[in-house]
Amino acid sequence: QVQLVESGGGLVQAGGSLRLSCAASISIFRVNMGWYRQAPGKQRELVARIFWVGDTIYADSAKGRFTISRDNAKSTVYLQMDSLKPEDTAVYYCNAVTSNDYVYWGQGIQVTVTS
Repeated sequence: QVQLVESGGGLVQAGGSLRLSCAASISIFRVNMGWYRQAPGKQRELVARIFWVGDTIYADSAKGRFTISRDNAKSTVYLQMDSLKPEDTAVYYCNAVTSNDYVYWGQGIQVTVTS
């Protein structure tokens, strides 16, 4: 059973920063990793993705403020979130897609940004 365990969420004021971590129970060497989020009453949406070769993509809302990175040796992916806004409030989910297209999700972690 593959496990993705998120940490680092919490409550922060607008303009502040948080760093989310996602620790995987498998090697992520050839695994594409990502962060998604879901706000109340809204669909889950992509925030950022980092491919196993190192390429990254970001949602328009995250560009310039969020940075996704990975440490394959630690099987961990990070999401550095700066200049947070109240509209960033959501449950953030870690996502992994393996080389044979198996998809795994973390349990989610709450991020709340107050104005």
